[in-house]
Amino acid sequence: MTHPMDLIPAPARVEGPYRCGFLLDARTTLYAAPGTGTTERWLRTTLGAAFALPLRETADENAVNSVRLRTDDTLAPEAYRLHVVVNRVVEIVGGGPAGVFWGAQTLRQLLGPEAYRKAPPGTAPTAALTTQTIEDTPRFAWRGLLLDVSRHFLPKDDVLRYVDLLAAHKLNVLHLHLTDDQGWRIEIKRHPRLTGTGSWRARSKWGHRASPLWDDTPHGGFYTQDDIREIVAYAAERHITVVPEIDLPGHSQAAIAAYPELGNTDVVDTTALTVWDTWGVNPNVLAPTEDVLRFYEGVFEEVLDLFPSTFVHVGGDECPKDQWKASPAAQARIRELGLSGEDELQSWFIRHFDRWLTARGRRLIGWDEILEGGLAEGAAVSSWRGYGGGIAAAEAGHDVVMCPEQQVYLDHRQAPGEDEPMPLGYVRTLEDVYRFEPVPPGLAPEAAAHILGTQANVWTEVMQNRARIDYQVFPRLAAFAEVAWSALPAPQARDYPAFERRMNTHYRRLDALGVDYRPPTGPHPRQRRPGVLGRPLEGTPPNV
Repeated sequence: MTHPMDLIPAPARVEGPYRCGFLLDARTTLYAAPGTGTTERWLRTTLGAAFALPLRETADENAVNSVRLRTDDTLAPEAYRLHVVVNRVVEIVGGGPAGVFWGAQTLRQLLGPEAYRKAPPGTAPTAALTTQTIEDTPRFAWRGLLLDVSRHFLPKDDVLRYVDLLAAHKLNVLHLHLTDDQGWRIEIKRHPRLTGTGSWRARSKWGHRASPLWDDTPHGGFYTQDDIREIVAYAAERHITVVPEIDLPGHSQAAIAAYPELGNTDVVDTTALTVWDTWGVNPNVLAPTEDVLRFYEGVFEEVLDLFPSTFVHVGGDECPKDQWKASPAAQARIRELGLSGEDELQSWFIRHFDRWLTARGRRLIGWDEILEGGLAEGAAVSSWRGYGGGIAAAEAGHDVVMCPEQQVYLDHRQAPGEDEPMPLGYVRTLEDVYRFEPVPPGLAPEAAAHILGTQANVWTEVMQNRARIDYQVFPRLAAFAEVAWSALPAPQARDYPAFERRMNTHYRRLDALGVDYRPPTGPHPRQRRPGVLGRPLEGTPPNV
C-alpha cells in the first residue's frame, strides 16, 4: 500500500487516510457504469494481471468488496473523485471517461509498486487501502511528450510501451515526429518510395554531429498503416491523443531522396541526395510548387484517415532559405504571389495547409518559426525556441503549447561531468524540470487562456534505442507530469524536498515497469558512453 501523499502527480485534495476500508482479493468485483468501459478493461488486464485476480464483473452497483466506476457530468471531463469507504468499496467517479481513467491510475499508485508488475512475483498478493477521499483535476488540457522516431526509429511495441508510461503519469498527448531528413516513418500508399527509399539511411553519426565516430550499420524502419491504427487505438483506450507530425517545408531530405522532384531541382541535383546520415539543419528544402502542394495534400489525406487528432503538426521549423534565394523558380513564385520575400514564402506553405486542414475539420499546429512571415489565422504554435514565440502567439490570440528547449528538452543532459552519457545542452536536473513554469509571469489573463498546456520533447539523434530514451526521459518525466497536471505554486515556492521524498516510492514503480531511468546517484556503469562527443552548454539556460 502507498500513502496518498506519495502520489505523483500530486492530487488537488486528499482527505484521510483513516482506517482500513478496502481489500483487493479474489472476491473483489468490478462495477462499470455506462461510459467507463475503457477503464474497466484496463483495470482487468492491468491490475488483474499484477495481482492474479479475475476482477469479475458485477451488475450490482451496491456490491461490497467492489471497485465501482461511474461518471458525473458536474465534474470537469478529466476530473475525478476516488473514495475508499469502510464497507470495502472503492468508488471512482469521473467527469467523463477520461476522468474515470485518471482515477484508476491513482488507484494503481495507491496499491503499491506491486501493481506495476505484469504478474505477481510469488503467491497472489492482496492489497489493502485505508478509508480516504481524493479529489483531483488537471491544470492543463494538453500534457504531452514528443517522441522523435525519425532520427532513430522506435519499434511499434516500444511506442505502445511509452503510451502506457504516459498514462501512468496522467499525460494525455503523444506527439509523434514521423518525418525528417534522417528518415520517413509512416507508410503512404500512394507514394510508396517514401518508405521504400526514405525510411533507410546507410549509416548514422555516433554522438553529436561534430563527433568523428560513425555507426556503419544501416538504420531504418517505418510503421505500416495498420501499425499506426494499432498505436492510435491503443492510445485512445488510455485517453491519449496521438498527434502526427509531417515536417515541411524544411527537414525534408528523406522525402526528396525518395522523390527528387520535390526539391529545388534548378539549384541542386536532387537525384544525388540520399537519406541524411548526420544531424543538424539541412539546406535541402521543398520547392514552392503546386506539384509539391498536391503531393503533400495526398500525404495528409492518408494521415487524416489514420489519426483522429484535431491537431495535425506540420513542423515549419529550421527551414534555410538559401536554395529559394538561388532558385529562379522560387523567385518567380515569390513575384507571382506578391510576397515580400522568402519568409513570406514559408508562410505561404503554412497558410496553404492551414486552410486545407481547416476545411477538413482539423487544426494546424507548428513550431514557432511559423510566426515568421505572418501566422495563419487558425494555427496553433509549439513554442520551442523559448517562451518568446509562445508569448507573441498567445498575445495575438493563437493557442500555444509551451515546450521551450532550455527547460523541457529531455535530450539535454541531467548533470555536469563526463559520466553523463549524453552531454548535450544545458544541465536540466530533476529539480530544474520540477520548477519549470509553462505560463510566463506577467502574461495577461486573456493571453494566458491561450496556453493549451505543455510538452516535453525527446529528440533522438543520440538516443539509438529504448534504453537510451528511458535514461533521458526518466525520472524527469515524473517531475514534468506534476508540472503539467498539478496546481503548483510559483517555481521557487515549490516543495522540491517533498517531491524528492515521493520519488523514493516512484522509483520502485519505475523499477517494476522496467524503466531504465537515471539513478539519483548518477548513471550505472552500463549507462555511460565514454569517448562519445557531445555538446555541453555551461551556465544557466537563458529565459527567452
